[in-house]
Amino acid sequence: MSLRLYDTGTRSVRGFEPLNPPTVTMYLCGDTVYAPPHIGHARSKVVFDVLARWLAFSGHEVVFARNITDIDDKIIMRAAEEQVPWWQVSQRNIHDMRRAYDLLGLAPPTVEPLATAHIPQMIELIQRLVDKGHAYASGGDVYFDVQSLPEYGSLSGQRPDQMVETERTDPERSKRNPLDFALWKSERPGEPAWDTPWGRGRPGWHLECSAMVTTYLGPEFDIHGGGTDIVFPHHENEVAQSHGAGDAFARFWLHNGMLNLGSRKMSKSLGNTLLITELAKRWRPAELRYYLVAPHYRSSVEYAEELLDESAAAYRRIEGYLVRAVELVGDVEPAAEVPQGFREAMDDDLGTPQAMATVHNAVRDGNAALAAGDKDTTVRLVGELRAMLGVLGLDPFASPWVDQGGDDSRLREALGRLVEVTLDQRQQARARKDFATADALRDGLASAGVVVEDTPNGPRWSLGDG
Repeated sequence: MSLRLYDTGTRSVRGFEPLNPPTVTMYLCGDTVYAPPHIGHARSKVVFDVLARWLAFSGHEVVFARNITDIDDKIIMRAAEEQVPWWQVSQRNIHDMRRAYDLLGLAPPTVEPLATAHIPQMIELIQRLVDKGHAYASGGDVYFDVQSLPEYGSLSGQRPDQMVETERTDPERSKRNPLDFALWKSERPGEPAWDTPWGRGRPGWHLECSAMVTTYLGPEFDIHGGGTDIVFPHHENEVAQSHGAGDAFARFWLHNGMLNLGSRKMSKSLGNTLLITELAKRWRPAELRYYLVAPHYRSSVEYAEELLDESAAAYRRIEGYLVRAVELVGDVEPAAEVPQGFREAMDDDLGTPQAMATVHNAVRDGNAALAAGDKDTTVRLVGELRAMLGVLGLDPFASPWVDQGGDDSRLREALGRLVEVTLDQRQQARARKDFATADALRDGLASAGVVVEDTPNGPRWSLGDG
């Protein structure tokens, strides 16, 4: 079976063939850098990192662009709150973003363009839209005229009468239609501004992506990705701008489901976020990545510590088997091919739950082979496992996990076993009401830098900051 992907534009799973094989061109809407990234941001980045890895493993040359929005209303507001220049907010959060995504093992995109580095391309795109009658100037602003494009709403499946205005406009700044959106915003006191034929100002959010993606991937490209939360208005408006300018734009639209906290989308603007760097103090980054990879990318995921604990335990089972296997047979390189079940799962709209089941079946078979002392089977299974885990970005013997923080995987496995044995002894002591022994065992772990937290689901341990 060849790769099939769910395309939001057609609302169907379609066979994927690149425009110019073997090259695949892919664009992902990146972060607006007014705050450090949270685990909700990471879900989208991990999903499309896995897609890029699978395409590359399948023989494609992937050209992957992921932008950075480094000028935006929220960045300007944050700068005003902190009383610092807007660019200082952007640069600080770009640094934090890259550090967090490196932590999660994201391969760097082919290109990571900054919005502010592409102002000339944005101005050129606006001019094309004005010339074609799809945009108009009003009081120094420039708006896209949605009524000029009959197809508007096709990506999100909405009629104009179902849509709501997404941009507030000052009374003196008139739009022809409440749904018209800003391509260019006129200069305001204290805000950054660039010269254009329509006056000084700065770009609208939607304009940035259309200009940057065509700069690096051309007027027609293979895949455009993002979260379901930005199908409308952002992606709908990207389509309008680009089609209005005469560009074919994206052939496939892929959207990942949201990561929710208390049934609400995790969002910096809602204030219900969990920073990646904070979570990495309680769970190893590879375990966080497992948690993000395991569900199907189009499903919504509920944040729960119990689910993260389950993901951590599942990853440790995989890691533990590989460590024991390599102790028996020595280093084994990843196989050139993956098992058929894994390939079929990944080709079926990136079916990571089924792919992960194949991984765990291989671990089960591997443990049986280890128990039997079957070295040939062990070598084969380790190679296949490393190939599968490499696609998922979870191979414990590959970068960054093998050298992240200078840890050795064998030492991590040994530490985990020792801590679990100690916690079992502590639980037994508590069961017989020998609280002095239980406290002594916990204090001993604390002296070694292991923090124990008692929860309704049993003790949870993590490494302290010291």
